[in-house]
Amino acid sequence: MNLSDLHYLGLREVAHLMHTGELSPVELTEAMLGRIEELDPGLRSFVSVLSESALEAARTAEQEISRGEIRGPMHGVPLAIKDIFWTQGAPTAAGMKIHKDFVATEDATVVRRLHEAGAIVIGKLVLTEGVYAEHRPPFAAPTNPWNKSYWSAASSSGSGVAVASGLCFGALASETGGSIKLPSAVSGLTGLKPTWGRVSRHGVFELAASLDHVGALARSAADAAVMLGVIAGADPLDPTSSNMRVPDYVQGLATGVRGLRIGIDPAWTRENVDPATSHALDGAMRALVDQGAILVEVRLPDPTEMIWDWFGVCAVQTAVAHEATYPSRLAEYGPALAELLKAGHELSGMDYQRLLLRRDEFRGRVNRVLEQVDVLAMPVLSFPAPTIERMTRMDDELIAGLHRFTCPFNMSGHPGVVMPCGFTKDRMPIVYQLVGRHFGEEQLLATAHAYQESTDWHRVHPIP
Repeated sequence: MNLSDLHYLGLREVAHLMHTGELSPVELTEAMLGRIEELDPGLRSFVSVLSESALEAARTAEQEISRGEIRGPMHGVPLAIKDIFWTQGAPTAAGMKIHKDFVATEDATVVRRLHEAGAIVIGKLVLTEGVYAEHRPPFAAPTNPWNKSYWSAASSSGSGVAVASGLCFGALASETGGSIKLPSAVSGLTGLKPTWGRVSRHGVFELAASLDHVGALARSAADAAVMLGVIAGADPLDPTSSNMRVPDYVQGLATGVRGLRIGIDPAWTRENVDPATSHALDGAMRALVDQGAILVEVRLPDPTEMIWDWFGVCAVQTAVAHEATYPSRLAEYGPALAELLKAGHELSGMDYQRLLLRRDEFRGRVNRVLEQVDVLAMPVLSFPAPTIERMTRMDDELIAGLHRFTCPFNMSGHPGVVMPCGFTKDRMPIVYQLVGRHFGEEQLLATAHAYQESTDWHRVHPIP
């Protein structure tokens, strides 16, 4: 078997090859480590490559699989994790020079669950400072593999670049304002942001506790279903994690979409939205209608307040998360994160309560709409993937366009899945998203899978 041709296989495909004895976990891990060594100096997606522990885990997986002791659908598969997840024996810096030498004495719950499922964690991935907005030294911004002139997104940037470039078969990531959806958008990936509480946050560097969601970046909805099935579920170490039953997400992929009601709000999908994005979304909806889905026009609440309220909620909760180092070590913070923390310290309790009340109202209004339909469909970005140069000229229009379809659903805690549906004239990916009811990931993944079974956008990759 030619190992050089395997890096863009799906997680389930490569696992099947290993579980049937056609592929060696050790050889696959060595090949992936070799690809990282070859390509990542230019892509800069990894903070650290865990070669020694990855190869040890691969040897263990190979022995277990040879004995027929298959732990599950990702046994032996090389994955990577955003550098916010505690990893025993390896630093977890969260994109901050302050924390570059921090080494946890235990794994985050989700990392432990990956190990228990037999996955091979091959490295930790670059992110912006403190899971917020800027890449700061010594952590450089990753390079977008589709076009180096384009933004690679904030926060989970390294996760998006690594998966899109074939350096791993999936990545653990997180989203507070848009950090799963936006890297998926600019890297052409399938991204899953679960319901808040569906996945444990124990051992995860905190940005804003009630906004932080742990999820996955993958190449398909089927792969995301495998990953969620492993990391989801109650955790006594995180009392905010839900006790709700975890469905068999992979089995649920076969549900299909016949009779599924997809809600579309024309004001959300067309007003101030780039025509190419609207056209690609229309094509995606036609593909689902052809399989039996039904489009239903709905009216969603105006997201404008939630976009701007998000900053206030995030600021206060981030100030709490950083109280041990801010303002005592202010000089070691970059301007964007420092400004957010300053705002958090200055916001009054009365004003913060108003934000929380509006947040509750928005959540309730979205819930009412989701009583009429099964899922909602909408863009992820109001415009094509922005260039790096455009991102240096931050203004209200850009902020609103980046956050319009992401921040509101972090405020409300609703799950969402993102998937590719086209390309711009500059050959940059276009994606759309489905948003579902709380704990409705099974339906979202089944719908996304049905779409990807009839289209090939998710099978187009930027690097040979």
